[in-house]
Amino acid sequence: MFTFFLSMFLLIFPLTYNRKEKRKFIINEGERRFDLMNLSMSSVESLVAQIHGLSSNIGELTQLRNYLKQCDDLLRTESTRLAPLLTELDPSVHSLGYLYILEACTSAPISKDQANKLVLSVARFINVCAAEQIRLAPEKFISICKRLMLQVMLLEDPMRGVAPLLTSIRKLQSSTEQLTTLHPDFMLLCLLSKCYKIGLSVLEDDIFEVDLPRDLFLYCYYGGMICIGQKQFRKALELLHNVVTAPMPIISAIAVEAYKKYILVSLIHLGQFATSFPKYTSSAAQRNLKNFSQSYLELVNSYSTGKVSEVEKCVEIYKDTFGSDNNLGLVKQVVSSMYKRNIQRLTQTYLTLSLQDIANTVQLNSPKEAEMHVLQMIQEGDIYATINQKDGMVRFLEDPEQYKTCEMIERLDFSIQRIMRLSKKLTTMNEVMSCDPSYLGKVHIQLGRSGKDLIMMIFIPFLLNSPYEERRN
Repeated sequence: MFTFFLSMFLLIFPLTYNRKEKRKFIINEGERRFDLMNLSMSSVESLVAQIHGLSSNIGELTQLRNYLKQCDDLLRTESTRLAPLLTELDPSVHSLGYLYILEACTSAPISKDQANKLVLSVARFINVCAAEQIRLAPEKFISICKRLMLQVMLLEDPMRGVAPLLTSIRKLQSSTEQLTTLHPDFMLLCLLSKCYKIGLSVLEDDIFEVDLPRDLFLYCYYGGMICIGQKQFRKALELLHNVVTAPMPIISAIAVEAYKKYILVSLIHLGQFATSFPKYTSSAAQRNLKNFSQSYLELVNSYSTGKVSEVEKCVEIYKDTFGSDNNLGLVKQVVSSMYKRNIQRLTQTYLTLSLQDIANTVQLNSPKEAEMHVLQMIQEGDIYATINQKDGMVRFLEDPEQYKTCEMIERLDFSIQRIMRLSKKLTTMNEVMSCDPSYLGKVHIQLGRSGKDLIMMIFIPFLLNSPYEERRN
């Protein structure tokens, strides 16, 4: 107790420099702080009293955060002796102080045997900590979460990190529209542990706020792979498209790998691939991505012939390349989708057709194999047909959906509401961007517009959304 009061006294009142003292103090620009290199363990223990006394409200927590920042070097120096202090704190009440001490305790390299204990302690803290406190030190919170991820990888048990990282993301986010640095790590753990459905629950969030471009690249890339694992190819295309077309000053390995998978998923889901890039794609991507994906573009050319033999021949030629890229499984799905596309073409020409004729037309080995493909396509909703087992005839039908059911109306309403929210969000973003000085300056330089034109650019978004415009319409 004496040490605590002495520390508080020296923080509040002016200090006199004395060379004979064992503990030195520095006065820097009117602010008094400890010379942390000369503090003893008793000063570290006084942190507990500080944390207990400054964890009640936001004002005290801000003061505590400043104090803990000053003590950060000391905490790392004494990291091996800090673990007992954690037992004196309640992680749900003293989350900020607990976070600083826990981060220091886990900063040193640990063995595989110690990794299990670290995972348990960090996961327990993540579950009970107060979100409003850990957001005062997001870099510390992110640091311990990333250490947890590394340790579950070391233990070869990525599933143990899925739930804690999901909780971390929700506590760190100010809203579900924010992409945190932990999102890519969470997606990677879901991918490695094959917890695809949990990953999909996060992928449903609409993201509008991104701090670091690399986080967006990895989030969309891993998310695309999760969607591929769940056969949700439409969503996978959307995510991979984001990686390929995102602004990038130079080409990245992530974009190259995403582009390769984007080609394969396009063939599987759409039956075609457009080699031209959208106008908003960066020049770096347009110049370089094709050069790194020649074997995949050759596959696109062979696929466009509509001949399974040509596709299989191309796969055999570039088999090693596809295997080294870990895309051989997707390539096999491309070959399988070739049969589907050919059967779908038959539905546009024939009303009825025998299984033997289908097998011959799409180059299948037997009528039984043709029947299996047709049944699978019926089950997945790719075609509508019935099979007469007696004579082996397939009858192709029209889409039975009349868009009158309650379920379909709910789906339509959900889509309309989502589009309305997106439209409102885009309008707000457009208004903010139209007033941004850096944006206006760049437009002025590139287009050489006059001042009058720039003024019109600023006010047009507001005029289009004004009450007067609504009344006039």
